[in-house]
Amino acid sequence: MAWLALILAGGFEVTGVIGIKGVSQRKGWPYLALMALSFAASFSLLSFAMTTLPMGTAYAVWTGIGTVGSTVAGMFLFGEPKEWRRVLFISMILCSAVGLKVLT
Repeated sequence: MAWLALILAGGFEVTGVIGIKGVSQRKGWPYLALMALSFAASFSLLSFAMTTLPMGTAYAVWTGIGTVGSTVAGMFLFGEPKEWRRVLFISMILCSAVGLKVLT
């Protein structure tokens, strides 16, 4: 259950970052609400996951999901570059997260 909460926390982290992008482009209060609610859900789920999982592992996986998800969202939703080097480094982050899961 903790791993599911952690994955959901990472997903909400990505949604919150999308909200930040919307707020930074001055798109109105819906993005502000999206950002606030997403980060609240993300931190709550991360906190729940840390009751069972080691702090370092939980935080590393959470930030990995947030980093990868935000980069992919930026590429597909906001027209950011889709270079092979970005994909390579995203793959390295994912491999690291899987490695931490295997160890715990």
